[in-house]
Amino acid sequence: MVARGLRALRGALRGAAGSGGRRLSTRPARVPAADYQDAIRTLNTLQTNASYLEQVKRERGDPRAQLEAMRGFLERSGLQVEDLDRLNIIHVTGTKGKGSACAFTERILRGYGLRTGFYSSPHLVQVRERIRINGQPLSKELFSKYFWLVYRRLWDTKDEAQANMPAYFRFLTIMAFHVFLQEKVDLAVVEVGIGGAFDCTNIVRTPVVCGVSSLGIDHTSILGDTVEKIAWQKGGIFKPGVPAFTVPQPEQPLEVLRDRARECGCPLYLCPELDAFEAGTRVLELGLAGSHQRSNAALALQLSRTWLQRRGYEGTDVLQDVLPGAELSAQRSVPLAPTFCPSDAMIQGLRDTEWLGRTQVLPHGPVTWYIDGAHTTSSIQACVRWFRQAALNEDKPQDGSEVRVLLFNATGDRDTAALLKLLLPCHFDYAVFCPNFTEVSVATSADQQNFNVTLENALTRCVENQKTWTRLMEEKGGPWLPAPLEVGGLLQPDPLREALLLVPPAERPLNSTSLVFPCISHALQWIAQGRDPHLPIPASKVGAHLHPVATSGAVLLQEAATIRVLVTGSLHLVGGVLKLLDPMLSQ
Repeated sequence: MVARGLRALRGALRGAAGSGGRRLSTRPARVPAADYQDAIRTLNTLQTNASYLEQVKRERGDPRAQLEAMRGFLERSGLQVEDLDRLNIIHVTGTKGKGSACAFTERILRGYGLRTGFYSSPHLVQVRERIRINGQPLSKELFSKYFWLVYRRLWDTKDEAQANMPAYFRFLTIMAFHVFLQEKVDLAVVEVGIGGAFDCTNIVRTPVVCGVSSLGIDHTSILGDTVEKIAWQKGGIFKPGVPAFTVPQPEQPLEVLRDRARECGCPLYLCPELDAFEAGTRVLELGLAGSHQRSNAALALQLSRTWLQRRGYEGTDVLQDVLPGAELSAQRSVPLAPTFCPSDAMIQGLRDTEWLGRTQVLPHGPVTWYIDGAHTTSSIQACVRWFRQAALNEDKPQDGSEVRVLLFNATGDRDTAALLKLLLPCHFDYAVFCPNFTEVSVATSADQQNFNVTLENALTRCVENQKTWTRLMEEKGGPWLPAPLEVGGLLQPDPLREALLLVPPAERPLNSTSLVFPCISHALQWIAQGRDPHLPIPASKVGAHLHPVATSGAVLLQEAATIRVLVTGSLHLVGGVLKLLDPMLSQ
């Protein structure tokens, strides 16, 4: 059945095989004076993230070699490691929530009138999102300027001994450092890429403060297969005499962080829960939804306050009184950080924080999109809690005709069966799977081109995910699910079952229909059925049958009063969805 389904899906992709299926060229790139898209296309000729991960796996036995290589690239670009000391860096790692903690921190400090730099990954729609000044992605003009500046210097310094160019992520890290120095930021918030100890951002010698968000299992082939091993990697960003803060962690990984901090003489503190900052009746409002964001906000308060203290900021209402109950506990393996009264700027910063693709809700008429880039077991659990609560808070259709749809994909070495199992309590009527390709056409945005995987391999994984979902539904005790029927490039379920899909939510059985589409665009168009005003069906595709559908399922979606769609499993999937649902993000 999987093989037959793949043959059907491949039929819709004949014209696109030359795009997503080709391997990365190793021919030297020309170095023109060109625009943003030329810069992105040239950037894409560098080793991509998957190749970089393989390189890290080969080199992880010798971390000094990795950081020395990074030092060499940095020097060839015209910078010394010592130059980075001027950036007043806040360095943040973690498995879940490190990007959100960085976003909170950057927004708080920007509220003090400071000129901020922010380096994060991955990007959702455009590469320039990774490098921000004062919260805004670098302009296309500045991105092109700094890209060619760094690229030419590295290209011109190649010789027999140094014939290589840095990988994609290493290059962007070097470029970010150039941007922040040249644009004269007051501080740079730097999010670790993968791990910490061996990450190329760890070339930074003297950050002002470090942070660790929630730890969990991810990138096991690189970081290790236990939370303790992963904690050891994350603690690699600690530096002598540089204060570090961690959110509450399980006991054993917390002890690993404590030991790593002691080894290098780093003062490590445990962040109190956000409740401790909400004295009296005051409740801190967060710009990012979900209860799991509260620990990220608490970490951001400690990071921003410590940065302001260590840099001797003389502004008003920065150093607040420590609240009662903030004494250190002798019974803790890591001392508790002091609790203080957040300043007005801190309160405003937490409230105004925006971070696309994380617990984001887009109400588009009868279709509401719930978008979250969760991709680990712990983050999917948090996503499920957020989605169920958010959907519960929405107005219910009077006739009860609500359809719930899951749009899912996962990449890398993640255990998709474990992730999908966690999503079962959401009671989806449809589970839709597709690769992270926005379109099957070759005319896709260079920002979202991905040479890491072929379309065939991506589709194979989608069909495997569909089989896993079906198996999980069967194990839950729902009615037996007949084998899907093939229709063009889509795996369509037996329409006889679809009368079960619109029973009242409280009685809805744990069985759902699963579908596979060849790209994000086709998946969204089937889900929305023309009812999302922000997602028009291109005139060129009307009647072209590029995205065949289960007929009765389409009718149900067309007639439902409300369609709630959860998009999760991959930040790359989320990026492609946002690109199509909000075209302004590409401008």
